[in-house]
Amino acid sequence: MNNELYLLALTAASVGIIHTVVGIDHYVPFIALSKAGKWSRVKTIWITLLCGIGHVLSSVVIGGIGIAFGVSLFSLEALESFRGDVAAWLLLGFGLLYTVYGIWHSIKNKPHKHFHIHSHDEKSDNIHYHTHDHAHSGEHAHVHREEGKKITPWVLFIIFVLGPCEALIPVLMFPAATESVFGIVLVTTVFGIFTILTMITMVLIGLWGIELLPLHRLEKHVHTLAGLTIFLCGIGIIFVGI
Repeated sequence: MNNELYLLALTAASVGIIHTVVGIDHYVPFIALSKAGKWSRVKTIWITLLCGIGHVLSSVVIGGIGIAFGVSLFSLEALESFRGDVAAWLLLGFGLLYTVYGIWHSIKNKPHKHFHIHSHDEKSDNIHYHTHDHAHSGEHAHVHREEGKKITPWVLFIIFVLGPCEALIPVLMFPAATESVFGIVLVTTVFGIFTILTMITMVLIGLWGIELLPLHRLEKHVHTLAGLTIFLCGIGIIFVGI
């Protein structure tokens, strides 16, 4: 491996780490949904891994096809920019819908009191009863939660497949193409590995940090908070450029 490819590989690793850490949309949605959906660590890692693979591969395929057919870098960057806008708006929309679901879930499962009469003493005219708090978090609602658990990861996957790795094609793939096919494979592989590993690392750090916070009183609003977090990520990407 010559010096140029070696430098490109180092650049690919650095860009993979930096662009993931700076882009909070690469890990915050997974943290929020893992907490809200009570995903296990294994499930969270698998979902993050699959979304990361889809995220990287989509740009690799577009870049590879563009290089093979001689498409200009300007055209590929325009396509990636368009994909980025679509993914950002989808993330915002998903966050908004999940927030609405969270509010509905909180209202639906608001605890209320049930009164149970045990006996009536006719001599003293006393009524013996007890009360207890009750919420409709179970019953038929569990069916809808199970459906939501299956749909939510796929929504994330689609959003991440549409979301581009902005730096991959212009900064890494096109320069590597001047070296060899091996160079393209090398930089895309290094970039993908470091991007996905950083995503998983940031998600696990975020979950560990949340567990240290006293959030027990907010537990019933966890879906609403997750939706608002994802919604704000979309706002940040579209209007702030994070």
